[in-house]
Amino acid sequence: MGHRLSKIYTRTGDHGDTGLSDGSRVAKNDPRIEAIGAVDELNSVLGMVLAMPVPEDIQKKLLQIQHWLFDLGGELSLPGQQLMTEVQVTLLEQWLDQWNKTLPSLKEFILPGGTQMAATTHLARSICRRAERRLYTLAAQQSVEPTALRFLNRLSDLLFVCARSLNQSTATEDVCWHSERAKDQLASH
Repeated sequence: MGHRLSKIYTRTGDHGDTGLSDGSRVAKNDPRIEAIGAVDELNSVLGMVLAMPVPEDIQKKLLQIQHWLFDLGGELSLPGQQLMTEVQVTLLEQWLDQWNKTLPSLKEFILPGGTQMAATTHLARSICRRAERRLYTLAAQQSVEPTALRFLNRLSDLLFVCARSLNQSTATEDVCWHSERAKDQLASH
């Protein structure tokens, strides 16, 4: 790394624009900045998960994912750059298969919940889906590397399975959705 930021505020964004890594300036609500922001938010929520007592295997993988998300942000901030590769997508698929094979089969929809770790991982999953939508919005207007889109798609699946694995690691059952239960509760009020 060439140099570190010695001054955090620059005042260059005070008029609603921001700089990309190539030196160009775009509006702060530009689709590229929206995508970068959603990826950053996802990375921050994964940091919240990692601040909890996460099992070591999951912790190592989520930390690796944080590094990849930082790479993805870098790729997005420098149009034309490709930092994400099929290797990351393949690893996500392998981890997903590894965790999923130890879980009970799904017979119902799962609500976000269980332990705080699992619920926060479900939050990360939903933010990942938003980041993916923002990236597709950007891709409709500008060039986006297809690997980045596949990466976010697999990552949201992995985070769903990860949340279930975190519940399982503490012998906490997933929270299942029951439509009849909701109807019964509404009828009793």
